[in-house]
Amino acid sequence: MNWVNELVRPRIKTLFKRESPENLWVKCPDTGQMVFQKDVEANHWVIPGSEHHLRMTGTQRLKSMFDQGTWLDVKLPDVATDPLRFRDEKRYADRLKDARAKTGERDAFKVGFGRVDDLPMTIAVQDFAFMGGSLGMAAGEAFMKGAETALDKRTPYVLFVASGGARMQEGIFSLMQMPRTTVAIRRLNKACLPYIVVLTNPTTGGVTASYAMLGDVHLAEPGALIGFAGPRVIEQTIREKLPAGFQRSEYLKDHGMVDQVVHRREMRETIVRLSRILTKAPPSPDPAALPDPEPAAAA
Repeated sequence: MNWVNELVRPRIKTLFKRESPENLWVKCPDTGQMVFQKDVEANHWVIPGSEHHLRMTGTQRLKSMFDQGTWLDVKLPDVATDPLRFRDEKRYADRLKDARAKTGERDAFKVGFGRVDDLPMTIAVQDFAFMGGSLGMAAGEAFMKGAETALDKRTPYVLFVASGGARMQEGIFSLMQMPRTTVAIRRLNKACLPYIVVLTNPTTGGVTASYAMLGDVHLAEPGALIGFAGPRVIEQTIREKLPAGFQRSEYLKDHGMVDQVVHRREMRETIVRLSRILTKAPPSPDPAALPDPEPAAAA
């Protein structure tokens, strides 16, 4: 045994070894640029320079919207875990268990109630990290619970969409959520409550064919993929090359499918302004226009 190589060198290595967190850097999907994660987080999870909008979790999205980053979580209904006892390469029940362990959430939807610029608001978010934000019974019930909360509290209903479509493991039960969510939106319309949809990357499939395209106003983040079928499927079907930027938010805005493309740093202000207009609420006071506070009287 060579004690110099087997004993001394490992001890020297461990003496000078420095542990560093694995998530210290973020790589830009567009340019390959490496950026400090803290800088990306401080920039609303947008890569400085390239302006690429990274995906956000449901909790991150709600925290960025509500005043002081605080809100009340709306309790969502429980549904059957695996109604069809579906199995492909893996049991559906096991896939759900893995997704819950990975995200810390029960399903793809999260609903919060609170104040945004002091305006009461109900906000629902879809987390793409949970099985691609797919629409199943739990997501359908969560959407409807969010709509019911908006009706009860008389608030605007804001939805941030991120989904690959219907959840195939639930079959017809998943597809039935499309008309059910449409009924909930009709109730909001009859109550004259705004339903504002924010389309994020990606928004595709049965979600696009239902509640994602039934808003009073449709906003979209820059560069978001929005459509029913993906570009590759469409090209293979029609056997033609699609235009540049096809199904991206900017292209859809130019063709009338999206009302406005909004940078993430301006999203909160834009939603507040629209909500105040649609609910006829008084505008938020301009801090610059407020009178200076009078000095306290001397004791």
